[in-house]
Amino acid sequence: MDYKKAGVDIEAGYQSVELMKKYVEGTMRPEVLGGLGGFSGAFSMEAVKGMEKPVLLSGTDGVGTKLKLAFLMDKHDTVGIDCVAMCVNDVACAGGEPLFFLDYIACGRNYPEKIAAIVKGVAEGCRQAGAALIGGETAEHPGLMPEEEYDLAGFTVGVADEKDLITGENIREGDALIGIASSGVHSNGFSLIRKVFEMTRESLDTYYDELGDTLGETLLTPTRIYVKALRAVKEAGVTIKGCSHITGGGFYENIPRMLPEGITARVEKDSYEVPAVFRLLQKKGGIAEEMMYNTYNMGLGMVLAVDPADAQKTVDVLCGAGEKAWVVGRCEAGEKCVKL
Repeated sequence: MDYKKAGVDIEAGYQSVELMKKYVEGTMRPEVLGGLGGFSGAFSMEAVKGMEKPVLLSGTDGVGTKLKLAFLMDKHDTVGIDCVAMCVNDVACAGGEPLFFLDYIACGRNYPEKIAAIVKGVAEGCRQAGAALIGGETAEHPGLMPEEEYDLAGFTVGVADEKDLITGENIREGDALIGIASSGVHSNGFSLIRKVFEMTRESLDTYYDELGDTLGETLLTPTRIYVKALRAVKEAGVTIKGCSHITGGGFYENIPRMLPEGITARVEKDSYEVPAVFRLLQKKGGIAEEMMYNTYNMGLGMVLAVDPADAQKTVDVLCGAGEKAWVVGRCEAGEKCVKL
């Protein structure tokens, strides 16, 4: 008896590391010390030297049951982007710059090519966010997980000067709400999606005219990363007073998180076009509109609060940075909540 016969292939682990190295190397920043394979990742604090009061920000999250679609479609090179996005968008939402990222993959069996494909996506997400992928862990769990399945989670650390933190405390009546387009469903609400649509390869390979693609490809579209877009707004001289990353809980849970007491966020539903995937999901599942807005991003991955005088400038800067953005509402005096 040996470890391999018990279900853990150490050699496969070594092979995975070798295959992923070329992707990881593409995410390096000057502050990274050492290389891949150490017991810990080292990152120089040179990046914070010019700040008056540097504040570290952290975020951790996973991809959730969206992974079930990746298993069925045998497509594993985009879910890593989702994993990074869910973490770095939270840090950016607070005004921070993501510095580095670590991933954790738990699998029933280590298939080196599959693990490398997952890490390829993680590295691409890090590249989009400007964060270094400085470490991670691949854990083989025979008997605990099915051989063909895995779970993926991550952790990021960012930094901001205290004066640049986005807290929402200065949001006032009359401030404009700016919505930034999502790339689709992102990584939330897939437990409901899997109840609405039949989870078979045939179903996921079905082409829908309104989607312009197959159902599976549409649903696997990776979460958009907003780090560089928010940086562009800051560099344009606009003060972002509040920022909400629209994740699980949709509009109703996330938008109020940026609001101070005594402020209502009023979002005009007809101020932008809700993507076809949400209309299809609502129709197929017979889902109430309120539940849709309480579960999904409905086409807005981020909502910002800015001074009304900066509203159009913010939209223009975001569009110039490659995003789609709209003025989607305003802040009013009232209960701390969102009204559609």
